[in-house]
Amino acid sequence: MHHSEITEPVAPRFVVGIDLGTTNSALCYVDSAESPWRVRVFRIPQLVAPGQVEERETLPSFHYEPAPGEFDPKLLRLPFGPVHRDYIVGVFARDHGAEVPGRLISSAKSWLCHTGVDRTAPLLPWHGAPDATKLSPVEVSARYLEHLRQAWDSRFPGYPLAEQDLVLTIPASFDEVARQLTIKAAAQAGLKRVTLIEEPQAAFYAWIYRHSEDWQRYVRPGQKILVCDIGGGTTDFTLIRVRESRDGMVQFHRVAVGEHLILGGDNLDLALAHHIERKLNPDEPLDPQTWSVLVRRCQFLKEKLLSEPAPERVTVTLPGRGSRVIGAARHVELTRDEVLELVLDGFFPRVELDARPALRRSGFQEFGLPFAPDPAVTRYLAAFLTAHRFVALDGECSDHDPARPDLVLFNGGVFYSSAIRRRVIEVITRWFSTDQKPWQPTVLENERLDLAVAQGAAYYGMVRRGEGVRISAGLARTYYIGVAMSEEELQHLAATAEAAKTELAESEPAEQQMSREDQAGELQVAEKLAAGVCVLPAGIEPGDEVHLAERTFHLRIGEPVEFPVYYSGTRLTDPAGALVLVRPEELSSLPAVRTILKASSRREAPKDIAVTLHAKLTEIGTLEIWCSEVGGHGRWKLEFDVRSAVQTDRAPHQSSAEQEGILEEGLAEKALELIDQIFGPEGTESPGALLKKLSEATRMNRRDWPSSFLRRIWQRLMENEAGRRRSPEHEARWLNTLGYALRPGYGLAADDWRVAETWRVLQGKLVHSTAACRAEWWILWRRIAGGLTAGQQQALATPLMASVRSLHRQQVQGTGSTDFPYASHEGAEIWRLLGSLELLPLNWKVELGQIILDLLPKRRFQQALSALLWTLARLGARIPVYAPLNSVLPEDVVTVWIERLLRLKLPEEIPPYVLMQLARKTGDRYRDVPNKTRQRVLTWFADRNTPEHLVRLVAEGGTLEETEQTQIFGEELPRGLRIL
Repeated sequence: MHHSEITEPVAPRFVVGIDLGTTNSALCYVDSAESPWRVRVFRIPQLVAPGQVEERETLPSFHYEPAPGEFDPKLLRLPFGPVHRDYIVGVFARDHGAEVPGRLISSAKSWLCHTGVDRTAPLLPWHGAPDATKLSPVEVSARYLEHLRQAWDSRFPGYPLAEQDLVLTIPASFDEVARQLTIKAAAQAGLKRVTLIEEPQAAFYAWIYRHSEDWQRYVRPGQKILVCDIGGGTTDFTLIRVRESRDGMVQFHRVAVGEHLILGGDNLDLALAHHIERKLNPDEPLDPQTWSVLVRRCQFLKEKLLSEPAPERVTVTLPGRGSRVIGAARHVELTRDEVLELVLDGFFPRVELDARPALRRSGFQEFGLPFAPDPAVTRYLAAFLTAHRFVALDGECSDHDPARPDLVLFNGGVFYSSAIRRRVIEVITRWFSTDQKPWQPTVLENERLDLAVAQGAAYYGMVRRGEGVRISAGLARTYYIGVAMSEEELQHLAATAEAAKTELAESEPAEQQMSREDQAGELQVAEKLAAGVCVLPAGIEPGDEVHLAERTFHLRIGEPVEFPVYYSGTRLTDPAGALVLVRPEELSSLPAVRTILKASSRREAPKDIAVTLHAKLTEIGTLEIWCSEVGGHGRWKLEFDVRSAVQTDRAPHQSSAEQEGILEEGLAEKALELIDQIFGPEGTESPGALLKKLSEATRMNRRDWPSSFLRRIWQRLMENEAGRRRSPEHEARWLNTLGYALRPGYGLAADDWRVAETWRVLQGKLVHSTAACRAEWWILWRRIAGGLTAGQQQALATPLMASVRSLHRQQVQGTGSTDFPYASHEGAEIWRLLGSLELLPLNWKVELGQIILDLLPKRRFQQALSALLWTLARLGARIPVYAPLNSVLPEDVVTVWIERLLRLKLPEEIPPYVLMQLARKTGDRYRDVPNKTRQRVLTWFADRNTPEHLVRLVAEGGTLEETEQTQIFGEELPRGLRIL
């Protein structure tokens, strides 16, 4: 090839910054062909009314699905994209959806980082209209991005958005899973190559761009800049240190970010809605539909009353429900002063610098989102500044508290209110100012708070090309991987850490020493020793790799292995390879890193392999961890267990199952040999009473077996799976013991893999189709249902639902025949299995409940009465055993079930725990049955001397006692595991 033929790749013409916001999204761009280049705002075409498309500078992050026939499809057409789109995003979705909340999706970004639900599952709109299409937070986010892509491609057909340099913004506090899901949403929208930037950084880049000619006038080396970013859904704090480089130039270093807080404008809307609700009727909460309308209206009320100029008072009108809509409308008057007091004193109170957030649960849970426990932003800010008091001091001495920020940059829609901005500055000033030495931080201004993040993202895209001023933004946290150590080694590490803490405390002021002592006293009680090794130190830059060549780890070939992963926003000086004690006040857990190293032969026995670890912060801002075989060529990427974060096995380390201890090895092996003697190739023993024999061998009641031993029983049974084929008795006993050993299908590390292996090996097939084997088959799947995927649960339920439907037609309509074994033990176990499948579609569960209510009074079902009632209770439970909250049936469905149950004349009394599950109070109006229905249940309880704790669960809520957990699960749970 001639030298003249070698060409450098041409950079895309456009650099694009996208702010995917909780309340509003925006797109800004730089045309690199323009000289000098500038950041421009892309005006986004969108529906503002039926048949009316306008360009706006932002795209409200709201998604509305019209009801069938609600609008002529022609009126919803856009000048780009598909001819017919069955949803609306933007201004019209927001405005119209405020009056029809059951079809409106909002705050998808907050759901994207919600660890309590499956973020990849269709769950939005939360408690929406029955016929509304459910979407996952990832899909909704993808639709906003797709709208931006289609609008851009229509404007610049020769320069598709997917081929430009794209920078997408995320909260600084997003965890690894939320970052990965954001990238997934972009890919679904056709944007497969994006770079992530944290929103507070982008806001500061926007300020630099706006002051490109004079920013040096405002900052000088040694200063600390606080970026306070409060948007619709999240609160983010970031510290940027101003330093001087060797060549005398000013440099910016992002040195700290705060913890993730779902606390923002949505919370203010909820607080205002609660205030109005109490004014309307202090004794009776609004119904969910009216409440949803009120919350959406409060967003507009808040903006109206907190802006300037603002009216002194406004009247809020809520539509009535029922036939007398006009006459039933309700009115309440609000003054600007009472809203200011509510917002400022509730969310931005005047507190001291040593204030800390309360750990109590917030009362605002209606959206199902895990809002920050304490609504006071200023308390979180105090904790953030003091936690990072000594970060990046660079050795200089100062005459003021090093926690003090010198400059403050506000970002996010909440700060459109000058009253809120003034309050935050007032509080910070009080913290670091005295009468003798008055002081006030300098406020940096961003003119357009709604566009700053997108503008800064576009500017950062040019910085990546070598133009503009760069913020050095290395990793804001330190990352660790858990390591196994002996008890003696852990004690030595703990002693070393305690000595270091003592040395540090002696150099601190007395009040700080007292605070540390109080914290240590509180934490010492519950602390369980564990160790971690630093794999990524704070401050490393994207693209940097860290190799831990001096430490060797042992991985197990042929079995799942798991690494606990931790991060710290306060231990920012630990070097790579440092061994530290895992203290909950210093290190937070992430979803575990897991892998399964496949053996070269499927029959090869499990064995250990030595590996070293290396980690990398990627260019797009995500974390990768790899292990490499020592002396070999094996190399494996250790994936964050996203399933653990978004599905049923999302928090295995929150249980105490792994802390129960381990059975003495001699007794354990003696017991496991019994399994070989029955099911092994040379086995000759009878399978009868296997669990009793295992109890005798372990000298321990099977109820007291630790979960680790139960899983070893599962492992040995799986190794001897062929033994179940010997006889129906062998198969029945094998299935029974396997399910007992793996129940409830989650709670111990790698249980999701064990359940998947069980499913794969059994492949839905019995060897001996006897009644006993079939019953044990259903029991097995009931016991481990919590570890099955939604698809696996549907695969189990589909043929059973067909049989149940035919049974219902025969019994209620007198037509057709059925193969359902309704008068047998097997039939009872089928009902219980169906009740345990909490991930079934809601319409299936509603149908099942209605069928059960139709069958309950019929005489031939009296043998199955307890199983039918148990299943009904699981189907309609207000708090699921293991499923995410989007699996809970609507309260209006369950209210009808309760009313029907209370009217039924059954030969046996309804067990009180059944009604408790259906009427249990949660504090979430979308799940709780109406007060009138709850009172009916409580009256029923009073007439029957129901146990006091069941009464309290319905009247006030609370957690289950052990006997109640057993009733709900269907049998005793393994030690160390609880259900809510």
